[in-house]
Amino acid sequence: MRTSNEQRLLKAQAALTHRDLRLLDWLYDHGVLTTEQIDAALFGSLTFCQRRLLRLVDLGVLTRFRPQRWEGGSYPYHYLLDQLGTDIVAAQRGDPLPRRDQARQRRQHLTSRANLPHLLATNQFFADLAAHERTHPGTRLVAWRPASAFQQRGAFFRTGDDPTLMLLTTVPRPDGHGVWADGDRQVPFLLEMDRGTESLSVLTGKVDNYARLAELTRWRWPVLFWLPSAHRELNLHRLLADMDAPGLVATAAGDHAIATGLSPADPVWWLHGRKGSRIRLIDLPCHEIPEPSE
Repeated sequence: MRTSNEQRLLKAQAALTHRDLRLLDWLYDHGVLTTEQIDAALFGSLTFCQRRLLRLVDLGVLTRFRPQRWEGGSYPYHYLLDQLGTDIVAAQRGDPLPRRDQARQRRQHLTSRANLPHLLATNQFFADLAAHERTHPGTRLVAWRPASAFQQRGAFFRTGDDPTLMLLTTVPRPDGHGVWADGDRQVPFLLEMDRGTESLSVLTGKVDNYARLAELTRWRWPVLFWLPSAHRELNLHRLLADMDAPGLVATAAGDHAIATGLSPADPVWWLHGRKGSRIRLIDLPCHEIPEPSE
């Protein structure tokens, strides 16, 4: 005879759609998304999105919280996996069986973390790409990996890279990694989400780390700096002009994107060292250096 937990699991699995499973995958890797982010990325109808999210909460796969504003009132609902949702994704991926209190502990961590706004800003970037995919046939967010994927030594190493990369102590810590596709072309990229809380010298230090990384790898992926304002963006490029910055650093300004109604997939990117207008994400250069012949 099946236990009540097994019955709940089977009931939930039978009710989940492909869209639901994509959302569960994202929350498993990236922690939390707001109602508005989920709607833009996957639905396009706020009413339908809210109904579906409530259904997933009723099934026990999602839970939610609503942070309070210091000036009064509250923020929109923030959704994350409940224990049943964590179990479902872990089983699908072949991951070890989660602890029974894993979802509760993760919720406590997310609701109390000081850098929740930074996490949400990073997730907003990828949610905007998914929203672009939803409304532009032929485009796709092929991959979205979290910052945690780059915390281990050797996380950047790929076959053919310099083995000393495994010993590098000043490796970058990007906020995320993605692969964006448009037609037959794909562009992998690394994201640095800047909220204007650090000095520009900290950002140029990050560029230095990416330059060292590029010296030891065969691959060259765009490093994207998403900054809050065009003014800060301009000052960063002025600093980069005085240093040996890699040619794959590209920047975008949040206020420019908002004013023009453009997404990260659109022509919002200023490629360092390139003259002319801003370009689309899919048009940023990326390549792998061929291995030397014998």
